[in-house]
Amino acid sequence: MTQSLAAPLPVFHDRDCDLSIIRGKRVAVIGYGSQGRTHALNLRDSGVLDIVVGLKPGSATRAKAEADGFSCLTAGEAAASADVIAVMVSDEAHRDLWRDELQPNIRAGAALIFAHGLSVRFGLVEPGPNIDVILASPKGIGPRIRDLYVEGQGVFALFGVHQDATGGAHALGLSYAAALGCGRRGILETTFAAECESDLFGEQVVLCGGVGELIDAAFLKLVDAGYPPEVAWFECFYEVKLVTDLMFERGIAGAFGRISNTAEYGAYLTGPRVIGAESRAAMDAVLAEVRSGDFVRALMSDYDAGSPDLLARRRALGERRIEQVGAHLNAVAARAKD
Repeated sequence: MTQSLAAPLPVFHDRDCDLSIIRGKRVAVIGYGSQGRTHALNLRDSGVLDIVVGLKPGSATRAKAEADGFSCLTAGEAAASADVIAVMVSDEAHRDLWRDELQPNIRAGAALIFAHGLSVRFGLVEPGPNIDVILASPKGIGPRIRDLYVEGQGVFALFGVHQDATGGAHALGLSYAAALGCGRRGILETTFAAECESDLFGEQVVLCGGVGELIDAAFLKLVDAGYPPEVAWFECFYEVKLVTDLMFERGIAGAFGRISNTAEYGAYLTGPRVIGAESRAAMDAVLAEVRSGDFVRALMSDYDAGSPDLLARRRALGERRIEQVGAHLNAVAARAKD
């Protein structure tokens, strides 16, 4: 039976966006990591000439921002003089940044732009009624967004207006997203809640949590059954990119049309066994935790304690056997170049 879909989201392209709007603004990019640097560089290359970067005193990225030709101020100083404040620091830092630096300095009529809806959706940031609040979320990792922009291409973006104090938030948000290069591909209009909740769910169930655990569990199952770790690494990890690249290019059905009959038939028989009733129940639980705010409360509780749980789990991940095998095989490949 064909599955029905909700009505498609409104989509905007370069022809629907007025770049002169963002070009006429003073933009403060707060943070200069993966996303912040990409936003600043793409904005400038799109003709936004009045850009400042807001950083903590002594920030490790200050030298990079200055080398790229940007003036650096504290976040509060940058916000005080800006028409548009683009918040590009990590989600868990938004609460304190807003309370201590941005809220006391942001001007009435200014616009606050986020690349992810978490801090607004879950109340880490509660903007007053006299500013615009906009989502402009390019769907990609910062350096890749930048590379595609330079090549004359772009990535999709999710865009939304949480608060329109000036009456111009919608046009401004589209102008900003287009300046990132996203109008070359497509800017889809949604809400902060839809973007944030689906993003958290997708990261946890598929992109990071689900894929990582599936790869590691399958790898260990083969190794424990007596298969060489190198062979298990190739079959359960190395080839993942080959197949997902094919899916990205052709869709799942199109990819299945290009793989062997053996692989395709096995997928039909086995996929629903691995992702069965127990997995779907776990997905229900994850989505409920995301929507209720339980996940964000756990994230912030750990952050306030100095992130001991996050750091311990990060260390443990690096010690898994699959990482050791991968390092060995990468060294083997490197020796081939000697």
